[in-house]
Amino acid sequence: MKKIYFLLLLSFSLVNAVMAQENGANTGKKKIDLSNRPNDHLVIQFGHTTWTGVPDTIAMGKFSKSFNVYFMFDFPFKSNPKMSLGAGVGVGSDHIRFSKVNIGIKEIGSTMRFTNVRDTNHYKKTKLATSYAEVPLELRYSANPETGKGLKVGLGVRVGALINAHTRNVDWQNRNGNLINEFSVKESSTRYINKTRFVGTFRVGYGNFSIFSSYQLNPTLRDGVGPTARPFTLGLMLSGL
Repeated sequence: MKKIYFLLLLSFSLVNAVMAQENGANTGKKKIDLSNRPNDHLVIQFGHTTWTGVPDTIAMGKFSKSFNVYFMFDFPFKSNPKMSLGAGVGVGSDHIRFSKVNIGIKEIGSTMRFTNVRDTNHYKKTKLATSYAEVPLELRYSANPETGKGLKVGLGVRVGALINAHTRNVDWQNRNGNLINEFSVKESSTRYINKTRFVGTFRVGYGNFSIFSSYQLNPTLRDGVGPTARPFTLGLMLSGL
């Protein structure tokens, strides 16, 4: 949570600084022409993701990631063309890796179990993947809206509806890490996963490239069925068109 408070404080500070600069600027400056400006319609994000709130008994793996693609419309403010509201639709996905953990996504019971299998046969790679249809909303600032170049800042939220949830396990090996059989197993079920998610977002960058962060405000798993894990992502964003 400290990361989220820091990001919110940073974003509000940047927005306040920008607005103060705009309010103190010369009112006689030339009118901004937005007829041919780039609107950041296409947004592509790739980032490293961690689960916050996970107990030590669940061993997380390396290189968990998120990949998101959105198509957005941009609505500039008449009172200040450098500020705008972005809204759109798209798909967001998280791929969370675990180390020597069996995920009971299709087990019968009231809880989704994460079983430590370090001392017995196990899969070399295990991940839990979730995909959502999402509606992103973003308050945007662009230092140079006519060209799309210069400083860009965005603060927003995403609301998502669950499309798919599955685990994928690769390469069966013994407790010493020696390969027993080379194959993969995929199991799908949405029983234990929250059907909707709410994500806070922040990004800052220059031109078409930005650094972005996001934090899921509600847990990935439904209440009472497992750890109250919330994904936190930090990565790179490409926007254009």
